[in-house]
Amino acid sequence: MASDSSSAAVQNEISDRIPVPQKIGYGLGSFLDMWGHWLYNAFAFQVFNIFLGVAPGLVSTALMINRLWDAFADPIFGWMSDNTRSRFGRRRPYILIGGVLAGLFLPGLYAVGTGWSQTQYFVFMLISSAIYVPMMSCFNMAWVSLGSEMTPNYNERTLLMSIRNAIQKAPELAMFFAAQFTTLSVWVGADLGNVVDRLGLLLTSSAAWKPAAEGAEPNILLGGQVYCAILGAIMVICAVLMFFLLRERYYGNVVARKQEKIPILDTLTKTIACKPFRYMLVMIVAYGLGTSMVSALGYYDTIYYVCRGDVALGTWWNFRMGIAGMIFGFAGIPFYTLISKHFGKRHAMGTVLVMAIMAFIGDWFFYNPNHPWMQLLACGCVAFTGAGFWTIYNSMLADIMDYDELDTGKRREGAFSACQSWLSKIGITLGAGASGWILQLTGFDSALKGNQSPEAIFWIRFTLSAIPVIFLAFALWAIIKFPLTREKMAEIRTQLEKMRGKV
Repeated sequence: MASDSSSAAVQNEISDRIPVPQKIGYGLGSFLDMWGHWLYNAFAFQVFNIFLGVAPGLVSTALMINRLWDAFADPIFGWMSDNTRSRFGRRRPYILIGGVLAGLFLPGLYAVGTGWSQTQYFVFMLISSAIYVPMMSCFNMAWVSLGSEMTPNYNERTLLMSIRNAIQKAPELAMFFAAQFTTLSVWVGADLGNVVDRLGLLLTSSAAWKPAAEGAEPNILLGGQVYCAILGAIMVICAVLMFFLLRERYYGNVVARKQEKIPILDTLTKTIACKPFRYMLVMIVAYGLGTSMVSALGYYDTIYYVCRGDVALGTWWNFRMGIAGMIFGFAGIPFYTLISKHFGKRHAMGTVLVMAIMAFIGDWFFYNPNHPWMQLLACGCVAFTGAGFWTIYNSMLADIMDYDELDTGKRREGAFSACQSWLSKIGITLGAGASGWILQLTGFDSALKGNQSPEAIFWIRFTLSAIPVIFLAFALWAIIKFPLTREKMAEIRTQLEKMRGKV
């Protein structure tokens, strides 16, 4: 009898595994997620504030409205994804359509000219975001939802997310390189009339890849437009590959045959009634709010404190920090995955948050003009914990889907993905909206270049460390209260398979 039970467990373990091509296909979604969602937040200050002179408060307000619009688009596409029935499944059509459109229109977010008024730039940011955000919601809600239904296995879910986050390091590095790309020497004196010649230089001359000399003024806007066109093309390719590589495990056996369509009001109201999900929401909102409020400050700390206002040198260090973040992030993925495997996801997430608090405290010491290399540790330590957070968080979200299915009899990945996205983006929106005003309240003035006041530098450094620590403490409280342990999930799976069979 024990032998039969052991054999069945081994067979379950084998059947639960996600084929490697599907794991890679799912990980490709991080290219679209990072560049379609987060590049704009990271890059907007470089283009609109530092180069075009738009007040940081206006830039952050535009980003806040961008995230608010994003938060309202997500529930619509989450609901549509849950209720779609097609020969290609309910997720893959949205991944293809949304991903291709998002890639094609990425350069349009910076389709402005020089010499506009601040009001014109601000209005453009609002309109272009309103057009672009639904494209990314179309892709993202289907992609996140699919990640929660690719396997019923507790540990395999974490492995899937660890592979996704490992692949994500490539687009993360491209985000860090964005600022340096726009300050290359090739963009000094460049304009639309000679952009083809400058692209030719990039392909044929190594000198074109050198940073602009101190005092030179590269055309950051044009560099950003070219860079986004390149990234957009890669996004299109990834979306097409994902459509052909991915499969929907639950669709044929559970959703298409048995599940009624879900009312749109359930997308928000009934999902919030799920107790474990509420703790997850507290955690993600606290984490998103605390980190997004200081999202711009690290870059300014590098340029105006460590590099004394030298933008080209600052972007050079910013790219190296990106490389450090990629290396530390890679190291963080197996570290936290191993903790999750041996001690469970709740303990792994608690470890993430404690170490994240320590990392942000360390920022006060790591940003040091006398030892600029220590910035690599600042970015690296935050990336180490960030990789763990998103790996464990998305795996825990899949567990909540099982808990809800046992309670409601429905697979509502789109509803939960939309709801968590909606509330987390509210937090990120408020944080992004506050970030520019926080920068402005420090006394920072872009017109002063490298001559910022000591008070402004102090408050940039202090808020960069203090604000995340406060909010991460709330996230730590939420994970302590989270009820879904490894043992509880094994019990839930047994009950589900008795109720509707295996998938």
